[in-house]
Amino acid sequence: MKAIYLEGTEDCPLVILDKDKNIFKLSGKSLPENVSAFYDPILDWLTEYAKDPLKKTSFDIILDYFNTASSKLILDIFMLLENIQENGMEVEINWHYADYDEDMKEAGIEYSEMVELKFNLILINN
Repeated sequence: MKAIYLEGTEDCPLVILDKDKNIFKLSGKSLPENVSAFYDPILDWLTEYAKDPLKKTSFDIILDYFNTASSKLILDIFMLLENIQENGMEVEINWHYADYDEDMKEAGIEYSEMVELKFNLILINN
């Protein structure tokens, strides 16, 4: 399946979804003007990936900031990943947060309580 590589901008995160290289990553700031237009291709790709996923999927989330509209779509990503896990595959979320960013740490904790996925909270020392 064709990989998705979206270069990060001031308002949109870097996105790498590459099954062949086993890289699943969302990084940067997420406050796109049209959140559906940005995230729909990602959700579509993950829906297709779920039909034939790797035995283990490690998804790295390294966000500096995300707005309320993005938070719902991020949850949608996690719910798709949860479906993969329910079908017998291993899925983990690596939620990276900066040592000074309690809000991002709390967001990771809140997401981990919303879905049945392994969440690794990873401190980034700056």
